[in-house]
Amino acid sequence: MRIVYPTCCGVDVHKKFFVATIIKTEGITPKYSKKRFSAFNNDILRFKQWLIDNNCYDVCMESTGKYWIPVYNLLEDIINVVIASPKWVRAVKGNKDDVKDSKWIGDLFRMGMVPNSFIPPKPIRILREYTRYRYKLVSCKSSEKNRYQNSFTVCNIALDSVVSDMFGKSASLITDYLIKTDAFDPEYCKSLLQKSLKKKGDAVIESIEGLCHYPCTKRSYDYG
Repeated sequence: MRIVYPTCCGVDVHKKFFVATIIKTEGITPKYSKKRFSAFNNDILRFKQWLIDNNCYDVCMESTGKYWIPVYNLLEDIINVVIASPKWVRAVKGNKDDVKDSKWIGDLFRMGMVPNSFIPPKPIRILREYTRYRYKLVSCKSSEKNRYQNSFTVCNIALDSVVSDMFGKSASLITDYLIKTDAFDPEYCKSLLQKSLKKKGDAVIESIEGLCHYPCTKRSYDYG
């Protein structure tokens, strides 16, 4: 096998610490230098300086959860960091611990047997975090809107069958009125309707009116 990286480092990352093994190929037998570091920033920077002092600018890490990201963030400016999928660096069964894992990763990487996972540049990663978080918020908003509308259904209010927008001005005024009142007044409810919905006044009242036959109207509505 051809040696692709004469001097490289294999890293086995965990939540609170990581183990690194620098491999230097000098002659036939490689030389190994192992160290353990904590996952705190100061220790990661110490690890970075240790790499530089040993003239090691090629590092391979297994993509373990999110634990590799802090290490990657502090190394990527001057160190070539390869993030490997676990299936490419899986250790031999029965021969596994933190030190052996980092050595095994380094040995595979030294021979060029570890494909690099695509890691986008930092600006793209930052933008991706924003877009993913925005997508999550929009999804949460949609979920809460659905829950809001379902609460009308379970409380025997068919307002959404008459009103096209449950979050429009008319529907919002009627909703606020139903929450605050204990005695339903159809005529006052009609006066809350805006613009074209005034023509549907009777239908709106019919969709709500059945609720007044229930005791504890306000409590039933708050069930949602």
